[in-house]
Amino acid sequence: MLVIETTDLTKIYQNRYIALNAMNMRVEKGMVYGLVGPNGAGKSTTFRSLVGLQRPTAGSVKVFGEEMTAERSDLRRRIGFLPTNPSFPPNLTPISYLEFIGALMGLPNDRAKIRLATLLQAVDLTGSASQRIGRLSTGMVTRLGIAAALMGDPELLILDEPTSGLDPSGRKSTIELIRELSGRDRTIVISTHILGDVERVCTDVGIISQGRLIYSGPMTEMRRLARHGSITVEIEGNANAFEQQIPLLDEAGAVRYERVGTEFRMSFMGTEPLPVYIHRVLDLIDRTGVDLLHFNTGDDEIEEAFLRRLEEDRSRGFLRASAWSAAQRLGSGPEHSILGERQVSEVVVGEVVDAGVPRSS
Repeated sequence: MLVIETTDLTKIYQNRYIALNAMNMRVEKGMVYGLVGPNGAGKSTTFRSLVGLQRPTAGSVKVFGEEMTAERSDLRRRIGFLPTNPSFPPNLTPISYLEFIGALMGLPNDRAKIRLATLLQAVDLTGSASQRIGRLSTGMVTRLGIAAALMGDPELLILDEPTSGLDPSGRKSTIELIRELSGRDRTIVISTHILGDVERVCTDVGIISQGRLIYSGPMTEMRRLARHGSITVEIEGNANAFEQQIPLLDEAGAVRYERVGTEFRMSFMGTEPLPVYIHRVLDLIDRTGVDLLHFNTGDDEIEEAFLRRLEEDRSRGFLRASAWSAAQRLGSGPEHSILGERQVSEVVVGEVVDAGVPRSS
């Protein structure tokens, strides 16, 4: 069952800033889906569209199989949402704020009290439950936001940068909490720029760049892409002789490298399995007579795959535009247009606008 389905989701602010560009996203029930991308890629705009806080310029958003609009409060009651850098009434305490959230959701008072007590313990805020929110640290406010998102025991949990502002201990506990919340009856979507968090907690991952979803698939497939071939060596001796022969490590020349002093970071894009390239690198070290100080094939694998996808998308941009233009000439019809014929007016709920780009208040 698809919990989230976007079709050609496009968002343009004031005809000058494209935040989402014909984005097609599918999230099935029970997934822990990580949406990763550079700052400004469109992650927060995607999330605000999913909960009906922004109306698309074109395309559609379906949640639980039904179209999401600003009027669909019935769908939003089934969703828990943590915006990035959440802001709460500074004079309230965590207890009074969660009581307020429970009342908004129509929870009976006794049930709300039980729920908030359990959640404050889960996010490690029991000791600060009576402090004013304005005196809490950034990490504590983020954890309070997670508790607020969970007050209604949502079927879909959307977390925008849930580990932002947390120290290593807070990040670890947040990741563990997300793991505990995942399961067949709950779907979780998180955005983050910390790729290690995605690898630890997500079952599936999507990479967004310039408003487009350029990759979406299981985390196992992402790991396979990461293992495509990256080797880092640090050597001592005639580094120039070693460097001159690096292009010969792949018969088709499908190798790129970066040198920092006597450290070489090589990426192999050829068809050979990684062990073959490892053997060739070790053989080159032996033939050039350099001493091996450090050898590594495992660090930052997911980051490597992520960056590789971004680079491939940039290099294919003109080819993609040409293919789209050709499809239009062949008569694909207006329904396949990025914008289509109907421009939908913007409705932004509960947000302020800065230089034409909305952000959560």
